[in-house]
Amino acid sequence: MSDRDFTFFHAPNSRSSCMLFLIEELGVPYVLRPVSLARQEHKTPDFLAINPMGKVPAIVHGETVVTEQGAIALYLGDLFPETGMCPPPGDPQRGALLRWLFFYGSCVEPAILQKAMKWPDPPKSTAGYGSYDDVVAAVVGQLAGGPWFLGERFTVADGLWGPALAWLTQFGLMPATPEIAAYLARIEARPTTARARAIDAELAAKQASG
Repeated sequence: MSDRDFTFFHAPNSRSSCMLFLIEELGVPYVLRPVSLARQEHKTPDFLAINPMGKVPAIVHGETVVTEQGAIALYLGDLFPETGMCPPPGDPQRGALLRWLFFYGSCVEPAILQKAMKWPDPPKSTAGYGSYDDVVAAVVGQLAGGPWFLGERFTVADGLWGPALAWLTQFGLMPATPEIAAYLARIEARPTTARARAIDAELAAKQASG
């Protein structure tokens, strides 16, 4: 067993599908541990020992446990530098990578929740993400410099953002602006998109029949 082998805890057709896409893009070996949300396997004592939040995704690498999509993307990108998908410290793009990995969890998720729940806009001074419109404008502005989040270089940030934006636009939680639509078309064209969907479909079928 390699000292870089890791276990990926994943529930099909959930937020962890973003990390499935990312891991397949990295093209590295991993152990897949399916988690059935229908059977509440994410709430068992064994899984709660890995993530007390009872959420997927999660990875275990040796004695290290990593949860949260942005953190997993960064950890795996640094673990496999030969993929070229994670600008290392000292690379001029490292700062942008960190910004957009953390922007998703700290700004997009709360802004999207506000929109989905139809909550009134909070005062900008109290919301770390400013407003839903601010978040959308930031994403659109970044993608305008495409083709990928960091420009010409496909990175672990795209591994997170590609599937996430596809899901968000599908449910009307983010607008399919020309910039976002063009980005998603490029994500859709990647062979990994079909591969990750096939893995998810097979896992979902097994869980439904079992």
